[in-house]
Amino acid sequence: MSDGLSGWQEYHLNEIYTFASGLSKSRDQFGFGFPFLSFKDVFNNFFLPKKLGNLANTSIKERLQCSIKKGDVFLTRTSETQEELGMSSVALIDYPEATFNGFTKRLRPIGHIDVWPEYTGYYFRSPYFRATVTSMSSMTTRASLNNDMMSALKIMVPPLPEQKAIANLLSSLDDKIDLLHRQNKTLESMAETLFRQWFVEEAQEDWEERSLSAIADFLNGLACQKYPPQNDTEKLPVLKIRELSSGITELSDWATSKVKPEYIVEFGDLIFAWSASLMVKVWDGERCVLNQHLFKVTSADFPKWFYLMWCKHHLAGFISISSAHATTMGHIKRGDLDAAMVIIPPKNDLKEMSMTMTPLLEKQIANARQIKLLQKLRDNLLPKLMSGEVRVAL
Repeated sequence: MSDGLSGWQEYHLNEIYTFASGLSKSRDQFGFGFPFLSFKDVFNNFFLPKKLGNLANTSIKERLQCSIKKGDVFLTRTSETQEELGMSSVALIDYPEATFNGFTKRLRPIGHIDVWPEYTGYYFRSPYFRATVTSMSSMTTRASLNNDMMSALKIMVPPLPEQKAIANLLSSLDDKIDLLHRQNKTLESMAETLFRQWFVEEAQEDWEERSLSAIADFLNGLACQKYPPQNDTEKLPVLKIRELSSGITELSDWATSKVKPEYIVEFGDLIFAWSASLMVKVWDGERCVLNQHLFKVTSADFPKWFYLMWCKHHLAGFISISSAHATTMGHIKRGDLDAAMVIIPPKNDLKEMSMTMTPLLEKQIANARQIKLLQKLRDNLLPKLMSGEVRVAL
């Protein structure tokens, strides 16, 4: 049926696609055999990787039943969290002899209705579709989608040229985001190579040694539940370990913004998670309040690149210490920062190093800011394009 948009039609998914469930494999069947599309492959990649890294022992019959062809679209059909349920990926090429995981669903076009796979993939990631999936899925031990539920789901389908135009616009933004991510990986690799050369391979015996805690301040966060917002204007999201990994979301807690300024985290601040999942990260999200179990790392005497690289240098050792301490939740102590040693070159040498390292870090931060802007633009456009509120010129 049409909803009033010229040429747009609404269909149930089973009018356009056939559904197939993947294979359940035990642990002892992995490590050899044929490529196997995993739940994470679908969840983490909008376009399926050109080369699937997983291998599973599969029969000829299984490979015929659970094949992967160009134009297939995959949904995560079951998960432990609603955020993971119903995420989509698109196959742009055929995957000879590959099969897919039982926690995913394959949607293969029937063929009588023109549908562009990239358009479908983006539609499945739109807020309206995901909200529908969330409300429809059953929450028992884990959220899930069955064939009846999927048959009841609907999709708005514009004329094929408009589908392609919408998908091309969104994918051009994703391409720019991907390019910036790859640039940052290159910049990070360059910085790590230089650091290793200067401070591991070519370090001088007469260079000064101090502890990590002596070159930087490690400010532990607040117990933010004690600082609830007093109103809707003077509040900020809370930065916890979860947010450090995944960013601020609708599930994030809130705290009053009327805390001491040093506990406010800004874009580009260095954050060190010292408990549970230890990590070091230059924060690339919105303004927020620092929660306990996180350090905000600063220094009045040394450049950011210097204490960042030394924190990263000692991270593997800290993770090992944390694992040894683990009871309910592994962690490190202040004493571990005191025991982690840092080599400090003469001021003139450090200044010369900074002329190379500071621009590398500043470029990474600038790229991260650009990534966030592009992601926000894409996420704002996505529901408007999929509803027809914003139309693409053909």
